[in-house]
Parts: sequence; C-alpha cells; structure tokens
Amino acid sequence: MAEIIQKDGTWTFDGDALRLTPGRDKNVSLFRKTLGELVVPLGALAGISFEQGKRTGRLRLRLRDGADPLLHATGGRLVEPNDPYQLLVESDRYGVAEYFTDEVRNALLLDEVPADPVREFLLAGPAVPLSVSAGDGTASFDGERVRLEWNWKTEDAKAAAGVRTLALADLTAVEWHPAAGLENGFLRFTVRGASTKAPPKYDTNSVELWGFKKDPLMALVAAAVRARLPHPSRTAALGAPPSPSAQPPAAPAAAPVEDGHDALLRRLRELGELHRTGVLTEEEFTLAKQAILRRM
Repeated sequence: MAEIIQKDGTWTFDGDALRLTPGRDKNVSLFRKTLGELVVPLGALAGISFEQGKRTGRLRLRLRDGADPLLHATGGRLVEPNDPYQLLVESDRYGVAEYFTDEVRNALLLDEVPADPVREFLLAGPAVPLSVSAGDGTASFDGERVRLEWNWKTEDAKAAAGVRTLALADLTAVEWHPAAGLENGFLRFTVRGASTKAPPKYDTNSVELWGFKKDPLMALVAAAVRARLPHPSRTAALGAPPSPSAQPPAAPAAAPVEDGHDALLRRLRELGELHRTGVLTEEEFTLAKQAILRRM
C-alpha cells in the first residue's frame, strides 16, 4: 500500500483503488470538505502526474472520460482549489510523492488499464439527499426529485412561479457554470419538452450564481443528478451530442439511392447490437428503430 499524508489531504492506494480524503487545514476549500472522501477505482484512471515546485509540488490524477459524473457535470470548470483530483505536496515529501506516482503507474501498466472513454460511470457521485443554498435559491435532490426554492434576492417574475419540483424522469440534462468576471454562473436543469432560452435570472428551472463561496457546492447537486441520468455514451453511440437531449435518437444520414436500403438495414443491425450490449435502453432502441423503419 502507498500513502501520502499532507495538510491538503491524504491519498491512499491499495492496488485496486485510490482513496482521496480532504485535509482539515483551513486552506482546504469548502467544496472539497463537503464532497468528502472519494474512492476512485483503478479502472477509472487514465494517468497520474507529479509536478515539483520550489516550495510545493502537486499530484494530479487524470480520469478516463465518462468515468466520473462530477467531472462530466462540471465540464472542466471545477478548478483548483476545488478540484478533488489535485493534492498539494510539501517539498520535504517529494520523495513520497514520486514513490506514490510510480506505484499507481505500475498498477495501471500491470492491469493494462486503457485510457479510452468508458460507457458507464465508475464513480457513484455525491451522496443524496443533499441541499445547497447559493445565489438566488436553494436546490435540493433526494435521488428522485429536484426541489428549487427561491429567496428574497430572486427576481419577482421568477419568484412568482413558486417552489419548483422536478422529477428525475422528466430531466434530460443538468449544467453547472461558475461565475466568471462580470458573467454570473448558474445551475440549470433541462426539462423534457420545456426547454427555455431565458437567462438563469428569469428561468424557473435555474439557480443564478453570483460568484460567492458556496457557489461550487451547486456542482454537487449537478453531479448527483448527472449520475442518475443516462450515461452520455448512450446518446453518443447514435451520433448525438454527449449531453442528453430531449429529442429522440436521430435517423441515419441519407445514403445514395442505389444502396440506401442496405444502409438502413445495416444501421438496424448496429442498433440491435447496441441494445443487446446495454448501450441503448429499450426506449431509446425503440425510438431509433421506428425512425429507421419510417425511412424504409
């Protein structure tokens, strides 16, 4: 077993998984403390690196695309000091950090873990139920329903809609964006058949964020919801964007007249294989098959 203990946190590797525990130091971010300990299976890793500096170094983990709902929900916008996959290392522990890095790399090589994307989440995401208050509202999630409640800072037109309860089954996407410069951030839910282009300030399915300390905690709600929506590979397999969409799977592009029928038959066979291997749900497969049959 390899272990490195720092003020920033403790990382432990037992050969099968890494256990990332945030430190109790006052400089550790509220987000990481609230997120708590993460267990990362070896199969979810794409790599590890250690960068030395004059006073401190930094251990970094790189996860395989699609392995972590938190990374997918935040889209690379969750940066240091909130990134749970970075660890500050004091200069007198550089030797330990190098040893730790070598141990993880050797395990990746011995287990022949590929670095390509995965088709299912390998981390569970934040535990539920959870509730976060930031910006102009409070977002709560119990695993089945999202509840949005507004505070005294909410725009009147938005607050007039009252408390919002969104069933997980009705959601097709969730986005979290931090405030940047003069641009406010937001937590936005996309509801099937009710998409809107209204700014988060007026959107009753969004919480507007203003760049305060608790804003990153809204990413926990986004990740918990994202973990329970269909994996992005299911729509990507049909050529759709990685984020879930309210639209049914797109029909194949038109083929030349002389082989169009054969192309559609081939696409049906491909869809059948995706369904058998679990990439497509029964509903997704049925919708895609019907779209192709109409073309025939």
